[in-house]
Amino acid sequence: MREFDYRYIYRYLPEILPFLGVTFLTVIASVVLGIALGFILAVGKLGKNKIGRFLANGYTTILRCTPSIVLLFVVYYGLPELMMGLFRIDINDIEKGIFVVLTFSLLFAATMSEVMRSAYESVDRGQLEAAVSVGMTPLQAFYRIILPQAFYVALPNFGNSVIALLKDGAVGFTIGFIDVMGKTNLIVSLNYGAHSREIYLGLALVYWIISMVLEYVMKSAEKSLGKGRRILKTN
Repeated sequence: MREFDYRYIYRYLPEILPFLGVTFLTVIASVVLGIALGFILAVGKLGKNKIGRFLANGYTTILRCTPSIVLLFVVYYGLPELMMGLFRIDINDIEKGIFVVLTFSLLFAATMSEVMRSAYESVDRGQLEAAVSVGMTPLQAFYRIILPQAFYVALPNFGNSVIALLKDGAVGFTIGFIDVMGKTNLIVSLNYGAHSREIYLGLALVYWIISMVLEYVMKSAEKSLGKGRRILKTN
């Protein structure tokens, strides 16, 4: 076994870092789509329609119990067959990133639906009734009274979910998707496994730094919003 040589960490980082843009784009797209679908699911869970609640809760249970790599394979290998069988549309040649984004949007939506539901239910319903009683419409009361408080409650779980999504997205390399993880695996393969410890450690450092920055940003946002809540309570 070769001796550990830390210089290989710095040697290959310049080849890995340019692919951070692909990773960030994948995460951002998955978060945006996941929030949109998660909101629809949360509405279904909070609604009075029994079928809607059943479907929303069933979706969340199934997706949260499915490993990300398993769902990725199901989407990557199953969706083209489904599209061809139902609509005679061949999607085998589309970018692999589309399958990755779709997979993690579905997973993120399941998590976000629970985050939104619990955050909404944490706000006292009496505040909504009081706002309506002084002349606000239900929609105005929701956006001005309920939403800011629910957002503050949801922020820590949202931040943790984004960091988890960033890390789980690394499994995209299993279908040939080239982001920072995919590029790292290519480098290791081209080197026939030589100095793989150093190369993967360099990748780990990248993930550590990004995760710590995201955690700091989320905590700063939570602290800033917390000041506003304390001022309102004081007044």
